Amino acid sequence: MAREEKLLSRKEVEGLIADGHLIVIYENKVLKVESWLPLHPGGAKVMEHMVGRDATDEINCYHSEEARAQARRYQIGKIEGAWKNFVPPIQGGKFRPFDEAVIVSDSSSASSDDECADTKLKNVNIKTSQKSCRNVPADNIVVSPVAHDLPQSQELMAEYEKNLLEADLAKYPSLDYDTQLSITKKYRQLEAKLQREGYFRCTYWGYGREFSRISLLGSLAYFFLKNQYYYVSAFFLGLFWHQLVFIAHDAAHHAITHSYFWDNIFAVLVADWFGGLSIGWWKRNHNVHHFVTNDPVHDPDIQHLPFFAVSTKLFGSVFSTYYERTLHYDAFAKALIKIQNYMYYPLLCLGRFNLYRLSFEYLLLRQGPRKGKAVWISYFEIAGLIFFWYWFGYRLVYVLLPNGRIRFAYVMISHIVTMPVHVQITLSHFAMSTVDLGQSESFAQKMLRTTMDVDCPSWLDFIHGGLQFQAVHHLFPRMPRHNFRAAQAPVIEFCKDVGIEYCIYGFYDGNKEVISRLADIAKQAVIMAECSNHMAQEARLGKF
Repeated sequence: MAREEKLLSRKEVEGLIADGHLIVIYENKVLKVESWLPLHPGGAKVMEHMVGRDATDEINCYHSEEARAQARRYQIGKIEGAWKNFVPPIQGGKFRPFDEAVIVSDSSSASSDDECADTKLKNVNIKTSQKSCRNVPADNIVVSPVAHDLPQSQELMAEYEKNLLEADLAKYPSLDYDTQLSITKKYRQLEAKLQREGYFRCTYWGYGREFSRISLLGSLAYFFLKNQYYYVSAFFLGLFWHQLVFIAHDAAHHAITHSYFWDNIFAVLVADWFGGLSIGWWKRNHNVHHFVTNDPVHDPDIQHLPFFAVSTKLFGSVFSTYYERTLHYDAFAKALIKIQNYMYYPLLCLGRFNLYRLSFEYLLLRQGPRKGKAVWISYFEIAGLIFFWYWFGYRLVYVLLPNGRIRFAYVMISHIVTMPVHVQITLSHFAMSTVDLGQSESFAQKMLRTTMDVDCPSWLDFIHGGLQFQAVHHLFPRMPRHNFRAAQAPVIEFCKDVGIEYCIYGFYDGNKEVISRLADIAKQAVIMAECSNHMAQEARLGKF
């Protein structure tokens, strides 16, 4: 029997993972992908989150047919029947070695898994069994009582998180296998329908309009600069950057030409050479965000300590699997989180400066692929950042601006004008669920549960860049942005059919939701601090 046709049991797959292999299930094929890990253009982290899981939807929605064909080359066997996802090692999953001397059927294996009750609810103080075993299959979500052997402040936060969990379990479709499989099948039918009807074909006329708009903004910035209307020039330069971001986003998702080479060329030219931001860093970050959306431990897009926290889980100084370091909830963070709803807009005005830092960190520390076809992109990016800081930092700011006061004002105005981009991205996720419903939740349900769309008139689409349709984008990341509005109606019908809420707010109401969430978390931070201070005071008085 050919290696690809070998039927592997659940126990055998578990044993391979326990031995250190990166095993991913794709279309009932068992892929061993550790040799591909350093070559993966989208970064290693995103692959690590797929280990032990059926990643069919994630792989298909993110990759071209050519890339999917390449993935099949790593097949070492196949599975038969229903697959219950493991918790990947990067997320804390534990795996037992395979013992060929002990014959255990897949059904009895699943039963023994159920007895081992690590339900992925550690962050809400669910005490787990001390047995040596891996995490329970994903459809065994159990809301257990909050442990009462913890400090009172942590008990309060645990109760808060448990209530959020219970609310999501009540609000969304059941996590049982059949229900989630039905959602998955209907999602795949929707994707096939949109493919047939041309929603994934790029609307190049839309880019023609955008090129004209961006060229006008850049020309106005130059015109006012040459005529010494410096602050007006800075305003138009900020708008120029604001519009460029949307094209960089499309190209990085390979949604323009669907060609890996050409879309990467466009992405680096737009993001690095004219915008000063590393598209490689963005792809590495953004890919993980798409796969583990709104997970406080794993999603870098909501890991903004010490400035913001959208989940009380971040009060525990969590270890970020993306940054590979602890996000400390220290005294500085405690002070800022208490007022984060007031600091939301002021801090986002400075967001671009943080992106510069992250870009240099990514390139200088060589965090991108070091092997394979993506290696050249990092060198192209480095050349791009050198060019950007030459034309913007040296030629424009230093040479053409007359003094330090105007230089400072020019830089600040041009960067603050780009703030709506940061509002747009955070708006779609900060107010949404941060609860982990486990590994049985379908890809489509998770994307819709954690993502909000923003409603606006079609003539305002250019301000939002089309990214106000984030729910559509998360379901179909390779769909060209100019088709999102048209795709919204069939997505809404899909949501009605499967019983998942399609969350959409107007821009004003969406902002209210985000500020309300930030204020609620800030309130929890105050409660936790008061509780801790009270306990410390009683301890000093000898009451404990």
